[in-house]
Amino acid sequence: MSSEAILVEGALKRYGGKNALDGLDLAVGRGTVHGLLGPNGAGKTTTVRILATLLRHDEGLVRVAGHDVRTGAREVRRRIGLLGQYAALDEELGGRQNLEMFGRLHHLGARRAGARADELLERFGLADTGRRPVRQYSGGMRRRLDLAASLITGPEVLFLDEPTTGLDPRGRTEVWEAVRSLVGGGTTVLLTTQYLEEADRLADRISVVDRGRVVADGTPDQLKARVGADRVDVVVRDAARLDEAAGLLPVERAEVTVDADRRRLSAPAADRMAVLAETVRALGAAGIEAEDIALRRPTLDEVFLHLTGREKEAA
Repeated sequence: MSSEAILVEGALKRYGGKNALDGLDLAVGRGTVHGLLGPNGAGKTTTVRILATLLRHDEGLVRVAGHDVRTGAREVRRRIGLLGQYAALDEELGGRQNLEMFGRLHHLGARRAGARADELLERFGLADTGRRPVRQYSGGMRRRLDLAASLITGPEVLFLDEPTTGLDPRGRTEVWEAVRSLVGGGTTVLLTTQYLEEADRLADRISVVDRGRVVADGTPDQLKARVGADRVDVVVRDAARLDEAAGLLPVERAEVTVDADRRRLSAPAADRMAVLAETVRALGAAGIEAEDIALRRPTLDEVFLHLTGREKEAA
């Protein structure tokens, strides 16, 4: 058995004279969460639609769960689940009725569909709400139920296309916990998201897509390392002394980023503790009071901007 649940080599997809995918390569290990990040129009949704057999690519190799999506589309569909951006639930039916309906649509039979519904409601912490109409569910509960519906057939590979769009922080956390439990059970997840924090917290590996190609691939820490050193951030109390403080940091002045609105300075810190100590000493000697001084790693937001060269579109 191949170690990759998803394998894409040189995939091309053209719309008219434009390449939506332009030689995209992607490898997703079994039993992992793989994040797919990129600006709008980068090719993320096109990639997911091709992997889910909803769209045919023009050139290249695309395999999911060991099967070619062209010649083995039926086998691929038997092994995948897909959760789109918007819930596909009947608002008037209860949670259990929705899951039973999805089970019957997948030809499970009444008894098996009911048993699978009960199992999934329990798994996603919805057992005590299974008979309530879905219109009474919170956003997080609806999304968990939608996620449960995508697992009716026990797919090997699950595609999550921006699964927490529109949810509040509590709802997002509920969905994240559900995704982690799936991967713990052996499911492979391909996640597209506009929330960079989501990819950072969930993904084992991340592929950054731009203009139909993967421009970077690695663990979140590996991608952050490509941006450069850790950074020291300083928030000064007196905004009038911001520029003076920027000149005191133990790095080249051109390397210091100034955010006047937040009274914040940021500078690279290759030698973390030395830079921090010298920053504290220099500001103290000049009588400049700092409200906050902190060391931090580069964020995925900075990685995203650095790699794509575009304005980030995270919510």
